Amino acid sequence: MSEANNHGAMTIPALLAMKQRGERIAALTAYDASMARLADRAGVDLVLVGDSLGMVIQGHASTLPVRLEDVAYHTAAVRRGLERALLVADLPFLSYPDRESAFLAARRLIGECGAAMLKLEGAGYVIELVAALVEREVPVCGHLGLTPQSVLRLGGYRLQAREEDAQRRLAADALALVEAGISALVLECVPSELARRLARELPVPVIGIGAGPGCDGQILVSYDLLGISPGRRPRFCRDFLAGRGSVSEAFAAYVRAVKEGDFPSAAETLA
Repeated sequence: MSEANNHGAMTIPALLAMKQRGERIAALTAYDASMARLADRAGVDLVLVGDSLGMVIQGHASTLPVRLEDVAYHTAAVRRGLERALLVADLPFLSYPDRESAFLAARRLIGECGAAMLKLEGAGYVIELVAALVEREVPVCGHLGLTPQSVLRLGGYRLQAREEDAQRRLAADALALVEAGISALVLECVPSELARRLARELPVPVIGIGAGPGCDGQILVSYDLLGISPGRRPRFCRDFLAGRGSVSEAFAAYVRAVKEGDFPSAAETLA
């Protein structure tokens, strides 16, 4: 059983202890209290209110239209459905252009809506914001690789850091984020060997999505693993609802597969 505090709730130090013990972290997105409750009872360690809600809930073509108000609404709803899992909330596109904006967003999502950690995409100027937030006792999760808020610049949703130079830059960004004080790092759609190396070298939990089996944990968009997202399911995702009778069973199967190292398989690893 994973470490938790005296009330049974997952904590940031508990996630770090899981990494240190070699115990895999199972994470999922959720956007409402009912789905959050099912994920929590299935043993999910971390629940993310992702800006993916713009696509799977609101029907947009990307995450870019999502507003801070949207994330706040869904974070508060998810908080009501959780008893154990750590709650992380995304800062959406251009909601943190400077320190003051980031501080106000943190006050909203953590102070009012009940998140335990914020997730920020990218590096560059974000590193300075991370350091400023951490200095003010705001836990932060970084996000590198395929960063959906950069989809226009990246030209689509595809594997990142294919070339050696790009891998060096990503590794340097990851180290800079760690030095700025992040408590966890999401790697999305990067080569599996790069993700494995960073998980081994970095002192914080590295949670992968489309980044192979060598990460400290895995995260999926819950609607993807249930097979109910619009469009084609990502290659790195598995339909955990197929052959099962309920969402609860699908979530439990996902948690088992992550914990036992069965997910992702070689066929679900991009490179």
